[in-house]
Amino acid sequence: MEAKFLRFSEIVGVGYKASTNAQGSILSSKSGFSREIRLQVTPPVRVSCLKPNPIRRTGMDHRKVTQFAAIVRSCKPPEVFKGKGIQYRSEIIRKKQGKKK
Repeated sequence: MEAKFLRFSEIVGVGYKASTNAQGSILSSKSGFSREIRLQVTPPVRVSCLKPNPIRRTGMDHRKVTQFAAIVRSCKPPEVFKGKGIQYRSEIIRKKQGKKK
């Protein structure tokens, strides 16, 4: 099976990281919560983590790949003040200005 569609995400933040098991069927991420988040990967989608921060999703069905990418991003969307969270690689986060003294 050759992967036709790719979707990359990056985890931004100190101590935030993701990992997969050997088969790529479970994605576990540490993203600022007290416990590790574990997501079951749907069968037509394959997930791999090259390093602790980038997440790569591949598959033959474009809808399934982007839907799973949206589920992963909804676990910890990027903050508007610091930019921490899970974001797509091509996404640009516009940060808000903090309080002025």
